[in-house]
Amino acid sequence: MENLLQVILLGIIEGISEFLPISSTGHLLIAQHWLGPRSELFTVAIQAGAILAVIAIYWQRLWQLALNLTQPANRNYLFKLLTAFIITVIGGFAAKQMGLELPETVAPVAWAMVIGGVAIFLIEAYTARKPVSTEVTWPVASWVGLAQILAAVFPGTSRSAATLFAAMLAGTTSRPAAAEFSFLLAIPTMFAATAYELLNLYRHDQLGQEHWTDLGVGLVVSAIVAFIAVKWLLTYIQTHRFTVFAWYRIIVGVALLLLVK
Repeated sequence: MENLLQVILLGIIEGISEFLPISSTGHLLIAQHWLGPRSELFTVAIQAGAILAVIAIYWQRLWQLALNLTQPANRNYLFKLLTAFIITVIGGFAAKQMGLELPETVAPVAWAMVIGGVAIFLIEAYTARKPVSTEVTWPVASWVGLAQILAAVFPGTSRSAATLFAAMLAGTTSRPAAAEFSFLLAIPTMFAATAYELLNLYRHDQLGQEHWTDLGVGLVVSAIVAFIAVKWLLTYIQTHRFTVFAWYRIIVGVALLLLVK
């Protein structure tokens, strides 16, 4: 029972933090510091569970893109998503080859939380002086792809924060438009990451060692909670900036730095 409660708690943490710019991986690492470690597949797969929420929320947009490929605007948007995804895959593969792994200590995550919070304040101040633009350009797609690599290498950065603010800095200053591109890009990115971890387990004949029931429960919980969180966030950013998340990151990061000493 205790293990089940821990899995549910991790699923809730993932569902809340995956698309809010506060770092899901960072929060999961922090939680596992006290609740006990989980496999890398578990951490990645429950993130993929949260992606199911995005598919449910954006299914009409996805359907529109799929059925209207003859329209230049839709075709270009999909190609830009593909470009950002390819950049992420290449960068992620390079990071794996270099042996970059998630840290096992809280301090790096705490510092990333603080630095990310300060960055949010600066980016919001910068984009506030720019005209609102919903256009996703090729430079935006490229920078968003690079931002995903940054988030993968430095846990605590936040994939959603990195991609959202990369898009805003590169010219997509509309928060809902930046969020849509970021969230849609998460679909192939997280599913590919999950498939990679599964393949890795298969190659090393370790599939039988995985706790599949825990993974399934965590995935379902994260999907349900993420659906609620994303629905709320998309409404919130229509009329609010991301500064509340900056304060949260800084407060949590500083608290963690004080606790880990």
